[in-house]
Amino acid sequence: MVKHPMSVELEQAIITRRGTQLLGPIDLSLSGTGFTIVLGPNGAGKTSLLKVLHGVTRLSSGRVRWSVPDKEAREAQAYVFQKPIMLRRSVRQNLAFPLQLLNFPKAEIAERVTHWSGRIGLEDALNRPATRLSGGEQQKLALARALIREPQVLFLDEPCANLDGRSTLEIEKLLLAASTAGTRIIMTTHDLGQARRLASDVVFLLNGKVREQATAQDFFSAQQTEEAQAFLNGDIIE
Repeated sequence: MVKHPMSVELEQAIITRRGTQLLGPIDLSLSGTGFTIVLGPNGAGKTSLLKVLHGVTRLSSGRVRWSVPDKEAREAQAYVFQKPIMLRRSVRQNLAFPLQLLNFPKAEIAERVTHWSGRIGLEDALNRPATRLSGGEQQKLALARALIREPQVLFLDEPCANLDGRSTLEIEKLLLAASTAGTRIIMTTHDLGQARRLASDVVFLLNGKVREQATAQDFFSAQQTEEAQAFLNGDIIE
């Protein structure tokens, strides 16, 4: 695991598909600490930005530069999708899988699985097929599976979009605890209340470009663009 915070810079980052520019050009710097919330309307490029930073989407031009070598950066990251992807295995096996890939000792795997199953309230469901869990349980399992190997950076794409209030609250508690423990979090959400509760800083995207970047306090109290003001007012923006 990386011992020092990892900052990242995007330099003139552009994604073009079939002649259409989906993202960019973006110049963006994110420090190695904090809880960044990425906001913007549908189609603004939020998911594309996360995938570029995580290295699963290639840029058409420009550069992503981490403060550590790329291989080290990738190994220290985890990604949780909006719709959780469950291995067709038990809860126990889902939690153990990322640690097995990293060749953790069996005793440590068992210890971490016990700890994290308790953190997400699934200690009595370890032998249950993960695909039979409720939506909220699956999302908590996906999050625990990402956090179990203690990533330095965690990307989350709308992790609470389809969940009820109780599941959302439980996941927010896990995220805040992870952030306090030192995990760098970069997350998209449509929930402005959630953004206010969680964010230390905000990146506001529109039409594939960064329109504002500020601390959460500054963004929510004094927007610098009319588009951001309209977005926070619930207006439709294009």
